[in-house]
Amino acid sequence: MATTEDRPEVGGRTEEWRQSLYEAAPERQGELFSTISGLENEPLYTPDTVEVDYDRDLGYPGVFPFTRGVYPSMYRGRLWTMRQFAGFGTAEETNERFRYLLDHGQTGLSTAFDMPTLMGYDSDHARSLGEVGREGVAVDSLADMETLFDGIPLGEVSTSMTINGPAAMLLAFYVCVAEQQGVPRAELRGTIQTDILKEYIAQKEWIFPPEPSMRLVTDMVEYCARELPRWHPISISGYHIREAGSNAVQELAFTLANGFAYVDAALERGLDVDEFAPRLSFFFNAHVDFFEEIAKYRAARRIWARELRDRYGAKNPRSWLMRFHTQTAGVSLTAQQPEVNIVRTALEALAAVLGGTQSLHTNSFDEALALPTENAVRLALRTQQVIAHETGVVNTIDPLGGSYYLEDLTSRLEAEAYDYFERIGKLGGVIAAIKDNFFQREIADASFRYQAEVEAKQRVIVGVNRYQLEDEPELEILRIDPALEDKQVERVRGLRGRRESGEVETTLAKLKDAAAHEGENLMPLLVEASRAYATLGEMCDALREVWGVWRETPVF
Repeated sequence: MATTEDRPEVGGRTEEWRQSLYEAAPERQGELFSTISGLENEPLYTPDTVEVDYDRDLGYPGVFPFTRGVYPSMYRGRLWTMRQFAGFGTAEETNERFRYLLDHGQTGLSTAFDMPTLMGYDSDHARSLGEVGREGVAVDSLADMETLFDGIPLGEVSTSMTINGPAAMLLAFYVCVAEQQGVPRAELRGTIQTDILKEYIAQKEWIFPPEPSMRLVTDMVEYCARELPRWHPISISGYHIREAGSNAVQELAFTLANGFAYVDAALERGLDVDEFAPRLSFFFNAHVDFFEEIAKYRAARRIWARELRDRYGAKNPRSWLMRFHTQTAGVSLTAQQPEVNIVRTALEALAAVLGGTQSLHTNSFDEALALPTENAVRLALRTQQVIAHETGVVNTIDPLGGSYYLEDLTSRLEAEAYDYFERIGKLGGVIAAIKDNFFQREIADASFRYQAEVEAKQRVIVGVNRYQLEDEPELEILRIDPALEDKQVERVRGLRGRRESGEVETTLAKLKDAAAHEGENLMPLLVEASRAYATLGEMCDALREVWGVWRETPVF
């Protein structure tokens, strides 16, 4: 056993330890010791190498700068909301999956929509052929939304919807279903993603040009601040930025830059920052670089709190809080040896919890191959439940706080983010940087670097570039019945034959007229059109006529 005399004292002697002891033991060769973002890691962090001002950098949970968590009691008071992404086929199939998940202990719903819905097309549109219900649920009208939430009391459940270009239309459908259930708007709880800026940056599922899209987003922020006070009108999303190939630094910086852009737009509309900022929320990725991910969440809270208080002058402490949902990294899932994804997802989920997330989705192990089976979804949910109830990590708040390494990494990520903010500002802001393809180039470069490291085996991916299996057993996956597309097409065509067409045309004409002029919030008109059973595609087409569509300049 080593004695006190055998150990160099901490504080001023780290370099001595390194030279006399560490360097005598050779390091492993061929693998990188840096984070995925390329931040170099020292072999050891001590008080001699890391300066931490407790009050300035950490503080207490629920207290500025919220590094240690947004709520005083964190998970000792309430566990995070456990969500599993669900959506496939028609509204009937997804409603069954919703009920299945709620029966197995899920505490919130998270809705995935198919590609036609995401792009603002009805299921019988020519561009929808072969895509209806494949990657999520098809929702063409209020009738589908009624079926989707049939038997699910919207006053008692929190709902998340992953939709961006047509987010305003889906929110209008949801509001109408709540009306039918007799649920006051003030009682609706949930989040609609809405984050159109990240679509231009990363996910590429936009409809309209950036400026009118920002108008629509701001309409939603204003409408929710006044009509749906418990609803989050935007989930400012770094998840898709990360899935597009960015690293953790870029995810952090670009997401927060988008958040500031939304705040600026709402202020320009004339809203007071404390009127809307408490309901802004965020959505981050949980990748496999364990400590870098935890540091990313802590840095994000600290930056947001400082900027909202000091730059934007928010007086309400709730405006300073960064509350966020996390989803484990889809891009970390491998088609090779897919059961190993269970391990990856568990570690990523643990990082999200140790980083203080308010809501969590764990990917199913078979999602690199197809939409998940019920068995895979249940196992993914059980992963969260094991972390919550068996590991003990929820028993104390921010248990890794004060780690020399974690605190140093948090501060370095914060500094890197501010470097990006400065570069974006010099380009004229987020929209100008999008038009200049700045974000797209940065992500492409980061993705190229990472792939090169994997191909050189400097970063090991188990089952992919090391520890491969020659003969892998075939995995049973979820297959979507092609007949469901025909069923949905018949459904939307039948709706058009039953509804009052004159009322639909009147509501769409009013929508187009308002869209052509600044100053009128479009959300009440979208709710009115939804009640008349105008379809999603019809409402989007009305706005396409006025605003046009966006074409990106390719980046090679």
